[in-house]
Amino acid sequence: PGTEGTMINNSKEDIVRLGYSASGIAEEVGAGVEGIKVGDKVAVYGAPYVGHRSYLSVPKTLVAKVPESVSLSDASLAGLGAIAIHGLRQGELQFGEICVVVGLGIYGQLIAQIAHNAGMVVLALNRSKSRADLLANVSGLKTYSDEVELEKDLDILSGGKGADAVFLCAGSGASYLTDKSLDWLKDKGKSVIVGDIQPHYTREKMFAKEIDIRISRAGGPGRYQTSYERDAVDYPYGFVRWTEGRNTAEFVRLLEQNRISVKEYYDIPSSYTNFEKVYEELSQRGCEYLTHCFTYDDE
Repeated sequence: PGTEGTMINNSKEDIVRLGYSASGIAEEVGAGVEGIKVGDKVAVYGAPYVGHRSYLSVPKTLVAKVPESVSLSDASLAGLGAIAIHGLRQGELQFGEICVVVGLGIYGQLIAQIAHNAGMVVLALNRSKSRADLLANVSGLKTYSDEVELEKDLDILSGGKGADAVFLCAGSGASYLTDKSLDWLKDKGKSVIVGDIQPHYTREKMFAKEIDIRISRAGGPGRYQTSYERDAVDYPYGFVRWTEGRNTAEFVRLLEQNRISVKEYYDIPSSYTNFEKVYEELSQRGCEYLTHCFTYDDE
């Protein structure tokens, strides 16, 4: 809802086409498409090809097959998963390294889970305790609603050196946290901007540690590139290992292997005709859920 809320607020048009992550059943398969047949479950990602509509025509580079063991509701979050995965990759972490995740909306939640299951030491922060508690069942993943407690544990875990990376997943332009994150980083650590924040860094802090500032763009290489998306010209596997399409497929694999859980992030799926009520609820501070799955009947 954060991305779409921004789209609505910033749009100068009367009509805004919403949605960029979906799942469904393949009704037709074009020439040259391999590995997917009519009747298969699929996850798709990337506007304008993907949106809140009954039927979608999606280039093959933006489609991932969904195994029977994964529900369509869970798979509908694959686009969000691709964005989270690409954000995590921007940190270029190795297993055993320490990362702090700031902001536990949908992207922060997913990054924290994926990083934890990839062997990173994760400290996840959100000032809302209810958001932090959504990760309480993930064994070994530390969550905080208090910065002081986080700083104490970070100091112990890193031997006073600081985190290898901080992922800024907060929204609402929370610039305070961008500068604060520099205090938590090691020398030459990485500050990765994933959320919708207004960056504000103190030069003295950046200079003192030679901080590496990075920003994550959507689901990975290929996003917003006409040749990759509209024309479905894939990048060579050996040169670009993780495109937006491959990140989408990787998220589906994580779901299949029960490496991550997403059911706690959305309410019972409901008809798209309830969209106005759903968007209103999601926009309210303290909403129990982070996202919603709309369903579409056959027309």
